[in-house]
Amino acid sequence: MRRDRGFTIFLIAQTLSVAGDMFTAVAIPLLALKATGSVLQMGLLTGLSGVASVVTGLFAGVVADRLDRRTVLIVCDVARAVLYGLIPIVWLFAPQVWLLYVIVPLGACFGMTFQVTYVTVVPALVEPDRITEANGRLSASYAVAGVAGPMLAGVVAGAFGPSVAIGVDAASFAVSALGLCLVRPRPRGDRGPAPATGALSGFLDGVRFLWRHPVLRSLTVLLSFFIFVTLGLTDITIYHLKEDLGQTDAAVGTVLAVASAGTIAASALVGRARRRFGFGPCWIGAQCLAGIAVITLGVTRHVTIVAAMMTAFLFATAIAGICSMSLRQEVTPDHLLGRVTSAFWTVHYALGPVGAAVLTAAAEGYGASAVYLVAGAGCLLVAVAAAFTPVRQRWAPEAA
Repeated sequence: MRRDRGFTIFLIAQTLSVAGDMFTAVAIPLLALKATGSVLQMGLLTGLSGVASVVTGLFAGVVADRLDRRTVLIVCDVARAVLYGLIPIVWLFAPQVWLLYVIVPLGACFGMTFQVTYVTVVPALVEPDRITEANGRLSASYAVAGVAGPMLAGVVAGAFGPSVAIGVDAASFAVSALGLCLVRPRPRGDRGPAPATGALSGFLDGVRFLWRHPVLRSLTVLLSFFIFVTLGLTDITIYHLKEDLGQTDAAVGTVLAVASAGTIAASALVGRARRRFGFGPCWIGAQCLAGIAVITLGVTRHVTIVAAMMTAFLFATAIAGICSMSLRQEVTPDHLLGRVTSAFWTVHYALGPVGAAVLTAAAEGYGASAVYLVAGAGCLLVAVAAAFTPVRQRWAPEAA
């Protein structure tokens, strides 16, 4: 795959884009806190970004299927470069907090559109039997960017101020856009006519395809429950390390950084694992590993074991996630891929925020250990349920 120039450029552009997202995730809250001194302002901006992403998910698939996908990616990167580039320029004269309430949701809209569209481009950059490997490479780059991005953002923000860190973010999007100009996705044979539907109708097109495909239907239901019981685990782990184990902020950061190695390892192994064992065994096995890791978190008080189990959990979720994404790309007609991706993400993440709120509230009331045990049991329940659905198949059907 290193000889595939188009995919290599795309991989670099994606890594820069993700690193930019990480800069934003750190620098925007720091900037809001520095300007207002209010934690509430930080929370409002985060919530506003989340709402904008969910709403955008309803129509991002139609955009990806209706327009030229490479152009959509470039426009999203250019738009974010301009939007985030405005912040350091304005801050040179005086802080304007209201500007953040305009730029953050708009940036989230372009970010979600980018995420949906990039999924539809990958199959046009590699051979069909390399889709899983390509997604693994992309996932590994995200893991590296997810570790390096916040660290670099903190260093830059500490040395030069949060507004400068956001300026670096803007520059990363500009470089990513230039890189995407060099990518030439090849046309796929199943590319049908562009959808003439509106946002809601296009979203329902994706939902209908998911429902009619036996494996994707089961995955959507199972993952909705899985996300509900696991989305808040990072917050609970931070709480567990700080409150139960008395660890420092530096120790918390080290544990989470070490755990990211699980995602990197999964990204390197998932292609070969799926070719050898097939989709069903990989996906179900990953859910079992995730459940065992989370239950172990509930019965240990050693920081080293916490780090190891978080690494195992992220390894498992990366294996399952990459397999799931690759399957959607393989079995979905190209002209529907944007709408199906948008529908899949929106539906199975819809319960995530509720689950995160429930789990964190339960951890405060009953302790992190009890929540870990319940969440781990939920992961194992997903694995058992999957064994009685079409997900268990080694090779999924090509069409609904």
